[in-house]
Amino acid sequence: MFENFSDGVAAPAFWYVVFGLPGLLAYKTLNTLDSMIGHKTERYKAFGMAAAKLDDVANWIPARLSALLISAAAAFTPGCSARRALHTALRDAKKHASPNAGWPEAAAAGALNLALAGPRSYGKDLVDDHWMGDGRARADTPDIRRGLYLFSIACLLHLVLWAVIGFLMAG
Repeated sequence: MFENFSDGVAAPAFWYVVFGLPGLLAYKTLNTLDSMIGHKTERYKAFGMAAAKLDDVANWIPARLSALLISAAAAFTPGCSARRALHTALRDAKKHASPNAGWPEAAAAGALNLALAGPRSYGKDLVDDHWMGDGRARADTPDIRRGLYLFSIACLLHLVLWAVIGFLMAG
């Protein structure tokens, strides 16, 4: 959910603000290509690798902005900690295989006091990733509700941020 905050909310808005509608369309095209063919398989190795690397470049700033927004949102979310969110993002983001996905995920882990990522399986494939965060590794229903609330507040703060920037640029 929090990687999607970066890819689906923060990054499209960022590229729209920077380059207008062409920036938004270019970003979404690139991000969709990465989703479709950015896999480390023989079939997609050459072209997929290019899409994945370009997507990494395009998400560099938005991913870090996402971590800041999630950390700020934690200050307005009951049971969450803004300080722990920022600390965890700074400490654990680099543990993620992606240069960008770890930023919002680690911030959320810290905010919610959970341990996210870690070893897991996708069907028959085992992924042996590092944990991000110091809390429990199993989220329960209240954690998921707090996560959704945190996500909603981060979206609201994101909207306010761009509205203020738009107002300042217009004035």
